[in-house]
Amino acid sequence: MSAPIDLDDVTQARRVLQDVAIRTPMEESRWLSALAGAPVLLKCENLQRTGSFKIRGAYLRMARLTPEERAHGVVAASAGNHAQGVALAAQLLGIRSRVYMPYGAPIPKENATRAYGAEVEFHGASVDEALEAARAHADRTGAVLVHPYDHRDIVLGQATCGTEILEQAPEVRTVVVPTGGGGLVAGIATAIKLQRPDVRVVGVQAAGAAAYPASLAAGRPVAVDRMKTMADGIAVGLPGDVPFAAIRDHVDEIVTVDEESLSRAVLSTLERAKLVLEPAGAAAVAALLDDPHRWEGPTVAVLSGGNIDPLLLMRVIRHGMASAGRYLGCTVRIPDVPGGLATLLAELAEAQANVLDVVHERTSASLHLDEVVVTLQLETRGPQHAEQVLARLRARGYAVA
Repeated sequence: MSAPIDLDDVTQARRVLQDVAIRTPMEESRWLSALAGAPVLLKCENLQRTGSFKIRGAYLRMARLTPEERAHGVVAASAGNHAQGVALAAQLLGIRSRVYMPYGAPIPKENATRAYGAEVEFHGASVDEALEAARAHADRTGAVLVHPYDHRDIVLGQATCGTEILEQAPEVRTVVVPTGGGGLVAGIATAIKLQRPDVRVVGVQAAGAAAYPASLAAGRPVAVDRMKTMADGIAVGLPGDVPFAAIRDHVDEIVTVDEESLSRAVLSTLERAKLVLEPAGAAAVAALLDDPHRWEGPTVAVLSGGNIDPLLLMRVIRHGMASAGRYLGCTVRIPDVPGGLATLLAELAEAQANVLDVVHERTSASLHLDEVVVTLQLETRGPQHAEQVLARLRARGYAVA
């Protein structure tokens, strides 16, 4: 399982995946390029079959099973993307599949996994806990565990994405990759360093589920004490031995991004690139937005997945808009007379601010007899516009806080 990967291995993997995984687009991002001062390109694995890169490793792993192993079926654990990759690969190969998902896994990912023909069971609150149930099922039934990241064939399947990056962006200097268990960045880094050791490879983890910084410092996989992130696709508490070794040897840097940055990245990519990403899939963009000049360009940001629950997308958009300064909350004292509120709202309309919520308060001891406080939630075009709105109200004599 831990035998070194060479270029012949990657070439053979590409042959196996030739009619299964698509060669995903590489699109230049003008808005990110302008921020970075150098070309930034997006490797759109969110447009891969099943909506993420996972079909690459899952299919390669399962295509190499013996007839006897296939007869026992396969089992996997996943928050959704690996689940869909395993389910589709099993369907294509005619193998029975079962997937354990943590409670709270996105409903669209569950439904898609079932639609590809897999049996779905829920267990635990994280991928790591679901993996325990998958291992127990494998022990009971003889089913083959298709690990989401800790197997040589999984890493090798993801390595095919790295060779595509070099072919589509031959001038690349830095590749930035979302990182959870580490299979994707391990594969990409291995493939790239075999051919272009001068290219810098950077892994990006959610700050609320970042196992690799401490693990690399310790020289071995170390579990995080707790995880809290919206990026379920990279919420993995313990690195696997196989990707850990490849990351230790081939990845130049691991960075983390917070929830606000992930939200902003999802929203910005939706607005500017017209691409739908899940928070995990937007981690590389989040890292670029946090520090656009940090790495030498041209830079390739890997968009690892786009399977986002519409309800989460709504929350992420709201959160991203708040992080980007698009929402303005304020309180305004107005005369408690007929037309007082209408006059205030007319001023806001003139300022092109959209009113989302209005609350009156008349009972505060700090109010004069003829005053009312109005608490407003406004939608603006950004921080500069918000300041213009506040300045306009103050210029009209309103007390604004």
